[in-house]
Formats: sequence, structure tokens, C-alpha cells
Amino acid sequence: MILLDTSVLSHVFRRSKGVSPSEVISRFTSLVEQGLPLVIPGVAFQAILSGVRDQHQFDRLHETLVGFPRILADERDHLEAARLMNLLRRRGITASSFDALIAAMTILRDGALYTLDRDFESFSRFASLRLLDSGPTT
Repeated sequence: MILLDTSVLSHVFRRSKGVSPSEVISRFTSLVEQGLPLVIPGVAFQAILSGVRDQHQFDRLHETLVGFPRILADERDHLEAARLMNLLRRRGITASSFDALIAAMTILRDGALYTLDRDFESFSRFASLRLLDSGPTT
């Protein structure tokens, strides 16, 4: 299972018109074409839909995202997120609660996280978070 972070979703689905495809979009397209299990954490689903300027864009983006399964955090995820936050804090590293929750959801489901956000590297260094290589697939 590959969890999609807000940074990837934003790059793929909210990019400006006329922007040429990037390695991120090529990688994402390849993952979809391979039929790999791609899921969106609920907090990333909320985040990507937040800040959309008009209702038409919001509705169009929502329709696109509906095709991807979502996973919602449960108590176990929140407990793991708190543990991860404490682990990083003891090492002098600050992290957002949302990032910790996404990292916890990924770890507890033995998944990999596809993200462009370098803040997750701390979770992968000090916890068992697997990050998907963001390079092109072969």
C-alpha cells in the first residue's frame, strides 16, 4: 500500500495550466498504471481540498479524488503519532501533528509514503517510516 501525501496530490492535481509534466507526475502516472494500491489519508484528503478558490474547482477536484480509497485515522494511529512526535522532540526535531499522523498511518499499515515533503525524512531516520523513492519507475 502506498499512501499519498498532500504534497504529491497538490503537485499532481492542483498544478497550474501550461506547466510541463514533471518526474512526480510521471511517477504518479506509472504507479496508477501499474495498479498499485494507492490510498489517501483522510487528513491529506482534507488538506488538498482546502484552499481551493471556487466551488467548481472544488467539485472537480473532489470528483477526481473519489476514485482513490481513503483511510481514516483511528485511536491507534493517534497514539503512534504522539509517540513519533515525542521521539523526534527528544532529538530536538519539531514536526507537525498532521505529518506525524500520516507517518503513523503509513507505519502501522506497513505501507510506503509518497511525498515531496522533506520533513518526513526525520520520521524515516528515527522510526520505521518507508518513503517511496520519488524517482521515475522502470
